[in-house]
Amino acid sequence: MQLDGRRESTNVDDRRTSGGAVAGGLGIAGVVIAGLIYLLTGQQVDPSQFDMGQTTQTNVEFTQEEQELASFAKKILAGTEDIWTAYFSQAGLGTYVTPTMVLYTGTTRSGCGTGSASMGPFYCSADQCLYLDLSFFSSMKRQLGADGDFAYAYVIAHEVGHHVENLIGVLGQAHQQMARMRQAQANQMSVRIELLADYLAGVWAHYDNQVYGSLEQGDLEEAIRCASVIGDDYLQKKSQGFAVEESFTHGTAEQRVKWLAAGLQSGDVNQGLKIFNMNYNDL
Repeated sequence: MQLDGRRESTNVDDRRTSGGAVAGGLGIAGVVIAGLIYLLTGQQVDPSQFDMGQTTQTNVEFTQEEQELASFAKKILAGTEDIWTAYFSQAGLGTYVTPTMVLYTGTTRSGCGTGSASMGPFYCSADQCLYLDLSFFSSMKRQLGADGDFAYAYVIAHEVGHHVENLIGVLGQAHQQMARMRQAQANQMSVRIELLADYLAGVWAHYDNQVYGSLEQGDLEEAIRCASVIGDDYLQKKSQGFAVEESFTHGTAEQRVKWLAAGLQSGDVNQGLKIFNMNYNDL
């Protein structure tokens, strides 16, 4: 990606050198966070396990790579702020309320419970923050073979996509429906939430490139590679040798690539909302 001269967002809470207590109580958001853990680790977890007590972070010294990654993440967040602020205004969606990006190391508190590096990036609608341990990008490269600046940008833009879902009301509606559903149905709704976030990440990239000329040769391939290796089917086969479709919470590799590419091509949020009205097997 071409980011030279781009500003860094100031909507950042850098906790990488601070400690703090962890708030308990995750509620329905635990379903989404548990799904994110499964995306990154291939392990099914009980969302209630995040109702923990206190924890602290140790002080750390940053390498040049870590500092560069922090600057990169702030620039990508700034890009999402610029693009979504303009989009909301032009589309008559009201004022875009910018989320806060929390950078942390190890563990941290969130409005949705405990955040830990093993969970990977996640968005908490309770405090409208996205949480990122920068070591996740190294894990992406080492464990999944997904690397490259646009792949990393896609991860951040996906979490911002959940924030957009929250602002336009679809995330809250989905959570309410999930609370009344059987597990298999709730999983399918979770897949829809995640695929829409992928689509919205593509919408952001569409306009960021249009405004700033940010995409370079090979960037799209990086994002597609990333999307393909975080599909539920790929992760389950990698971790246990087979996939169980009923347990999918984020969508298959094919679906994730499809909707990311669709958002990148169209740049139209409304086209992505059709995900919620489609037959599940047609996603």
